[in-house]
Amino acid sequence: MNTVSKLGIAVAMLMAGTTGSVWAASLVQVSLWDKGASTEMPMGLAYATPGLDISKATMGLKVSPGAVKAGKVTFKVKNDSKDTVHEMIVMFLADPKKPLPYIDAENRVDEDKAGDKGEVSELDPGKSGALTVDLQAGKYLLICNVPGHYGAGMWAEFTVNP
Repeated sequence: MNTVSKLGIAVAMLMAGTTGSVWAASLVQVSLWDKGASTEMPMGLAYATPGLDISKATMGLKVSPGAVKAGKVTFKVKNDSKDTVHEMIVMFLADPKKPLPYIDAENRVDEDKAGDKGEVSELDPGKSGALTVDLQAGKYLLICNVPGHYGAGMWAEFTVNP
């Protein structure tokens, strides 16, 4: 094989490897946790609540990593609760200083008005699910919107960098 052919093959292999990595989704691990169904859920712990003390939360989301680059993002979600159903919804924060629109009578976020980008629907305890979405740069909030859970502190900030 001549040098030009070898070089052409090497360039093609390099380009194929690069193309594959450009299209690969960022992987984010999400753990949905709580201190048990018998633990009283405090309220008033929703995102952007004045005087927020999230240390009082009895449930929440652990997210790793907390920031990725814009593009395809795959969320691998596990409900680590022993006895409570949870879900994970990706919400775009148009204004990170403002709370998400809330339906008081239903004790949950108004998903239609809040900028829902996708979700892993209700997961039974111990179960897992995944979601892949194409996200633009900006601030996001990952929430559980089972009634009462968001207000009890079940949310986590998430950043998508350019």
